[in-house]
Amino acid sequence: MANGNLYHLFEEGFAQQGARVAIRPADGQSMMTYAEMSAAVSRYANALGVLGVEPGDRVTVQVEKSVAGVLLYLAVMKAGAVYQPLNTAYTEAEVDYFVGDAEPKLIVCDPARQQRLRAIADAHKVFAVVNLDGRGEGSLAALAGQMDERHDTADRSAEDLAGLLYTSGTTGRSKGAMITHGNLAANASTLVKLWQMSDADVLLHALPVFHVHGLYVALNTCFLAGAEIIWFDRFDAAAMIDAMPRATLMMGVPTFYTRLLATPALSREATRNMRLFISGSAPLLTDTHHAFSARTGQAILERYGMTETGMITSNPYDGARVPGSVGFALPDVSVRIRGDQPSAVSIEICIPCGPRISIGCTA
Repeated sequence: MANGNLYHLFEEGFAQQGARVAIRPADGQSMMTYAEMSAAVSRYANALGVLGVEPGDRVTVQVEKSVAGVLLYLAVMKAGAVYQPLNTAYTEAEVDYFVGDAEPKLIVCDPARQQRLRAIADAHKVFAVVNLDGRGEGSLAALAGQMDERHDTADRSAEDLAGLLYTSGTTGRSKGAMITHGNLAANASTLVKLWQMSDADVLLHALPVFHVHGLYVALNTCFLAGAEIIWFDRFDAAAMIDAMPRATLMMGVPTFYTRLLATPALSREATRNMRLFISGSAPLLTDTHHAFSARTGQAILERYGMTETGMITSNPYDGARVPGSVGFALPDVSVRIRGDQPSAVSIEICIPCGPRISIGCTA
């Protein structure tokens, strides 16, 4: 039986991409090729093994955005463990809940938080706590630097868990959404085809990587397509516009687009090399859609997804992108809306390799 580990699917492409650039930091730091990334991921995966992480174990991660954090994400999958990212703004009380609920084998955190999280880890019998900072340095990076760059990717089925991401808690306490390798592979494959992504693409990545948008939608599609990523630690409108002549894609939230519109340098000339702007995570105002199109000649593609499912719908790549609409259900995804009153509507969603979900909406 073929290995259903999503990283196994990635590494086949990584070998083909070889010397092509995988991640190019926007601040001018050293770029990383696909071959270099593959070797570094193996070292991190071996480090996880030294720390006692085995297939099926949870790894809780609360670190600042960095390229090393991407290596850790991929290494957790490669090792067959379950990646649990946490928002860096979560308080100790919130982290205590997530750790107690997820029961991780390992916690990776910023050095400044390690002492406080050590107490939480001890209370929940977590095996180890290591650190990784926003520059990609720390005890985990140091350990990985001592490891072999060869590692056999853990054999997992499509039904095995790859991620444990917690919902926003709008209907009560946050709940852990159990996301499988098969769900992630199906979603990424569909989006690559739908948005016509290829190894000729260069993505501007300024999203955080502790939720589905920046982590799964942006990274997984790029890695599957063999695309290049221009890496921003945080969103900076002027820097993003400066980088657009070297890029072809951008994924962002609506506030990214309003801040770009507030920057005089945004123009048709600045965006001439860009082929696709994508928006998600919150509704994009119709006025923003129209204003961006008027300034750049580009129609933003809006899509919709959930932590529990990944992407569900998308406006078309070819065809009208309707302002105020999240488009059509993705191929092999079914969406059914039941009820004829805005005050009592339920939505039923069925996705490949994932759960059937019903959502009740009341005014």
